[in-house]
Amino acid sequence: MFTKKVSRREMLGMTGALAAASMLPAGEAMAARRGGSGGATQLTAAEKNDLAFMREEEKLARDVYLTLYDIWGTPVFANIASSEQQHMDAILNLLNTYNLPDPAAGNLVGEFVNAELQALYDALIARGKQSALEALQVGGVIEETDVEDLVAAMATSRLSNIDKVYQNLLNGSYNHLRAFAKNIQSLTGQPYVAQVVSQDIVDSILDS
Repeated sequence: MFTKKVSRREMLGMTGALAAASMLPAGEAMAARRGGSGGATQLTAAEKNDLAFMREEEKLARDVYLTLYDIWGTPVFANIASSEQQHMDAILNLLNTYNLPDPAAGNLVGEFVNAELQALYDALIARGKQSALEALQVGGVIEETDVEDLVAAMATSRLSNIDKVYQNLLNGSYNHLRAFAKNIQSLTGQPYVAQVVSQDIVDSILDS
């Protein structure tokens, strides 16, 4: 089973990597983290696990948005679900490049190899069914979590081709979070409130 490193958030808190990367303009987070691209051709166990985890995490986002669109018909879910499919495909290309197994192969919407992601999917769908507003808040949870996990994966990766994909996905998560925040503010008249990362990080994303 592919598992997420449990110390990920603690590591980010100690290094400040999440805050530093998330507050940079799109495309600069990777450059700020390292000076070179690295020349290694063999992946470490951590790099392999991160790729497998990110493949299923992007699937989680797609599956949740497809399901919530079916329930509420809110256009933002259908639009971002299409983007998440592109993110899934980008990670799959990396898995194929390094001859790694695809944890999402053959799994239907809402089915995951990773037990943590399975439990998260179930919880988010249960919350999203409560109301249209809660469904939009679920979108915020997913995108904030993606930001956190992508920055952590970039801190582990040594290869520029993997970092390039992670950076593209990170930029996508910034855009998705802005879209959900805009929909929430239109519905409630109130600004979006952070749910996973700090409010400062969320504000830096929404203001950029």
